[in-house]
Amino acid sequence: MPQVEEGTFSNGVPYLRTGRGPVLLVAAGLTTEHATPKGTARRASLAWAAPFAAHFTVYLVNRRPGLSAGTSMSDLAADYASVIEDDLGEPVLLHGTSTGGSVALQLAVDRPALVRRLVVAAAACRLSPVGRSVMVEVARLTEVGDTRAATAAMVAAGTPPRLRLLTRPAGWVMGQFTAKDQSDMLVVIAAEDVFDTEPHLDRVTAPTLVLGGTADGFYSRDLFERTAAGIPRGRAVVWEGRSHVGVAGGRVPAAVGLGYLLAE
Repeated sequence: MPQVEEGTFSNGVPYLRTGRGPVLLVAAGLTTEHATPKGTARRASLAWAAPFAAHFTVYLVNRRPGLSAGTSMSDLAADYASVIEDDLGEPVLLHGTSTGGSVALQLAVDRPALVRRLVVAAAACRLSPVGRSVMVEVARLTEVGDTRAATAAMVAAGTPPRLRLLTRPAGWVMGQFTAKDQSDMLVVIAAEDVFDTEPHLDRVTAPTLVLGGTADGFYSRDLFERTAAGIPRGRAVVWEGRSHVGVAGGRVPAAVGLGYLLAE
């Protein structure tokens, strides 16, 4: 088992580090608090990272805690740019999943010289109208304190349509274990609600792979393909019937992403 180090970068971005080799920055999906994962979530994150850690020094990063209202996706990307410049000291390979994929894309648009190669998994240049409506409802429920219903809505949208009647109750149960203070998550949801990099994708200079599934409740096949098409050296792999979670946490998409990063 590779050694795991937990820490915080100089600007407050938390990380788990594992593996050896060139630096791979891995941006996590949306979380209810901005901290390194604990318990089952930590074990799952490290299990996902293990194949990457055989080839790279993997930094699993979240967003900085204590975000101000009105923080934009460019502000979040600027935090990662600061990590790369001030702490890591060189351009990085970058892998972003879900909301982490949104931040990764924004970074590649705003600061292209800092990204050597990019994988965007279960994310695209913007949310679909359906995905945006789900997240608006998640934010509303969270703000009124109904974290169980908020978690249920998010979990259901992340799974295949045929399973959503089953996964929604599971999400409702999971909601009782979420963080009490979810203000950082609400700031990120607001930032992603207006996030749209499609007009600026031609600024991305890194070879980029977009991974998606046709059963994703937050994005569409068209959005995955449009994102890749807008990037000069972009390509997309879209699996028929795979859900948001199926791409974000699936072994096959992870293996495809790893192969793409190793092809540099």
